[in-house]
Amino acid sequence: MIKLTYCLHRLPSLTRAEFQRYWRETHAPLVAAARDALGIRRYIQQHTVDSAIGAANNEGRGIPYGDGEDFDGVAELWFDSEEAVAAAVATEAGQKHARILFEDEANFIDFGRSRCFITQANEVIG
Repeated sequence: MIKLTYCLHRLPSLTRAEFQRYWRETHAPLVAAARDALGIRRYIQQHTVDSAIGAANNEGRGIPYGDGEDFDGVAELWFDSEEAVAAAVATEAGQKHARILFEDEANFIDFGRSRCFITQANEVIG
């Protein structure tokens, strides 16, 4: 399995609450609808919360934090393999759903400040 991870910043016109509500209530159903066409095995939204523990952790390490610094959330999507993703997006249905997701993401994600990468798990505690 591989995981596609998006570290998301919201558009400047949105508050964090507006971003997270849109992501949860509008975008998530679109991802669910794309599940079969894109071969999505698992999808998790990690919504950033204000936290004294998080702030202390970052401050102690010299990591910038707070509104405008923190990512507003992290999306995690699991797939069988890179080859499976490539095969899925080569189909008409896969292309349709990929386009729908991308077009909707432009409604709430600041692409220039967000990050995306593919990972493989190295379980240490589990």
